Amino acid sequence: MTYGAYAQLATATTPALIVYLIDISKSMGLLSGTKRRIDIVQEALSVALRRMVFLSTRGSRISPRYHVAIYAYSERVYDLVGGIQPIDRLASLEVSKLELDTTTNTALGFQHVEELLKEHIGRYQTCPAPLVCHLTDGQFTGADPAPAVKRIQALKVNDGAVLVENIFLNDKMLVVGGIGDLKSWSGITQDTRFTDDDDGRYAHHLRGLSSPLPASYHSVMMQQGYRIAPNSVMMLPGMDLSLIEMGFVMSAATRIR
Repeated sequence: MTYGAYAQLATATTPALIVYLIDISKSMGLLSGTKRRIDIVQEALSVALRRMVFLSTRGSRISPRYHVAIYAYSERVYDLVGGIQPIDRLASLEVSKLELDTTTNTALGFQHVEELLKEHIGRYQTCPAPLVCHLTDGQFTGADPAPAVKRIQALKVNDGAVLVENIFLNDKMLVVGGIGDLKSWSGITQDTRFTDDDDGRYAHHLRGLSSPLPASYHSVMMQQGYRIAPNSVMMLPGMDLSLIEMGFVMSAATRIR
């Protein structure tokens, strides 16, 4: 297999590692439609985990082809499932409910993810490249997370460098020109224009912290009925549940066997 091809299949012996990093700052308690942002994320996360279980089930047996860690952060970082868990074990665990905290120390969250990956990445050298899926609804406080994100993206396995995906939960139409039909939307590329305000400028910053969408992930997204462009980056504006769920689909789009 060619190095960096993102072509390794997720199997019981070569599991895909996915790390979810979720902002739980107090602004996540704001309403998006009729639901709080934090509740929408919790619902979408539950759907994503159930989907991984479904994809991993053969007969009555759940194959551990996904390994998952879930962190929540504000000014502190919380481990919601007790480290990295294989999906067959996670299926029997209760994921801690997301509770609101204070401000948004995004750099601290990514630093914890970096420590986790550096400790365990040796176990995943023959597996699909690990992926970090970050969900946030506002600009960070304190240090810029970019240095930690870049260090994470510099970590490598045989399949390629660690991938980072960002979902920016925001009720505003950040993408100039709109999205239209989600299934026909081409996604966010380097040419996508954002609104000229603080939210738009932060979206631009997040795009710089988002990995290019690998061809193998693009193929899976197309099979799921999306028409995202092959030159997209791994970033989505989470304006509603459907976009957030699309982000979770993208996070688990490693090809499986």
